[in-house]
Amino acid sequence: MDVDYGPLTKIIGTWIGDKGTDIAPDPDEGKEINKFRETIIFTAIGTVTNAEEQTLAAVHYVLNVNRINDNAPIHHQTGYWMWDKEKNEVMHSVAIPRAVCVVASGKAVVSEEGVSIEVSTDASGVVQTDFMSKKAKTTSFKNSLKITGDTLHYFETTMVDIYGNSFEHTDENTLERA
Repeated sequence: MDVDYGPLTKIIGTWIGDKGTDIAPDPDEGKEINKFRETIIFTAIGTVTNAEEQTLAAVHYVLNVNRINDNAPIHHQTGYWMWDKEKNEVMHSVAIPRAVCVVASGKAVVSEEGVSIEVSTDASGVVQTDFMSKKAKTTSFKNSLKITGDTLHYFETTMVDIYGNSFEHTDENTLERA
């Protein structure tokens, strides 16, 4: 049986980019800016059915980020992109090794130029440990992707309450299909 991945069809594959910018909170300077390279591997895994009523086409991904100036690993995450054809809804689940998980949802727009996907959630879509809730609480998440041909550009914003302030932690990169 062929799986209809809808707007997620365009992301399946391996993507590599070295134009990334991470703006993260820093307790002394207020913010830390890192230039990075990353690899994202999106793998089609088929469909899943929820409560015999909802069918989702699912794409698993693994993302690795290394700082450009010293090649140090600075971020790793895994998760799923899912598409509900019946509702025309895209969902994104994110797990990072800081004991934080996020589930966001939104819409995709397919045009002649490519595919644009935007997902978001408030704190209701975030699960985190007590430590993170007290020290670095994620309060919202938004991710926008645009795929044009063999180029993927994304901009991601995670609002975090940390060091006594609310901080807009952003990541942005442009990747090419490998």
